[in-house]
Amino acid sequence: MKARTLGRHMKEGLKNLGRNGWMTFASISAVTVTLLLVGTFLIFLSIFNSTADSVEQDVTLQVLIDLEATTEQMEVLENNIRELSRVGSVEYSSKEEELDRFIEDLGEQGKAYAGMKQRGENPLNDVFYVKPNVPRDINLVQQSIDEMDHVFETHYRESTVNRLFTFMEYARYTGIALTIGLLFTAMFLISNTIKITIISRRKEIEIMKLVGATNAFIRWPFFLEGLFLGVLGALVPILALGTGYYYLVGILIDQSIIVLPELTSLISSLTLILIGLGVVIGVWGSLVSVRKFLKV
Repeated sequence: MKARTLGRHMKEGLKNLGRNGWMTFASISAVTVTLLLVGTFLIFLSIFNSTADSVEQDVTLQVLIDLEATTEQMEVLENNIRELSRVGSVEYSSKEEELDRFIEDLGEQGKAYAGMKQRGENPLNDVFYVKPNVPRDINLVQQSIDEMDHVFETHYRESTVNRLFTFMEYARYTGIALTIGLLFTAMFLISNTIKITIISRRKEIEIMKLVGATNAFIRWPFFLEGLFLGVLGALVPILALGTGYYYLVGILIDQSIIVLPELTSLISSLTLILIGLGVVIGVWGSLVSVRKFLKV
């Protein structure tokens, strides 16, 4: 297509936005409201995924070392654990540190056990805290370590961890399904809104067809008009959601339960997604709506 022809189509698309003021406003409003809902849902889904990933990364296997194991044998065991392909990190904790942690966790009741430390009595084991590269591999890592020498016992909260993994998996799939459903609903609603706009101009399309205009020549201004509608409809949701998330980060920054995605990264991704969705929805709605009126 020649640059002059493309320029003509762009001018025509922009003029159409002004000529049909109220219908343009209705179409942009439909895109804005829909993308605002989609964007809000995507932010909450992103927060959930970040929090879920953080919780999963805390899944740790405790490897209790035999009480009779020597320092050299513990070093060999540590090296063998680190060599496992599925192991991400290994942290050593002496039995003295374990006793201190045990007393601290018990709070006031722990004072009753403080005398054990003073007398040099410590029935606890030295421990390796092992984190797998992939949290869901923790059972495979446990099986491999159980076969090693000088391992007294390995354990993690198996039932709790399995329930956690199951919940996270279902929640993620549900979130993806809801997002897809919301997008299809949005495309249906917006295409109908744009269709009403084009119905009001069907006489214009029919006249252009009768004087010999090709389908592509007629379609291009509507294509660009849908693109402009999508971009304009995405601007308000981007600004509103960006501002809202900025204040949300300020409110929740000091808490440790919810893990918030990095502000700049999330807003950049959200901007690209919403503009892309706005363009796709606007162009798709225009092309689908104008197609039936090209058959004259």
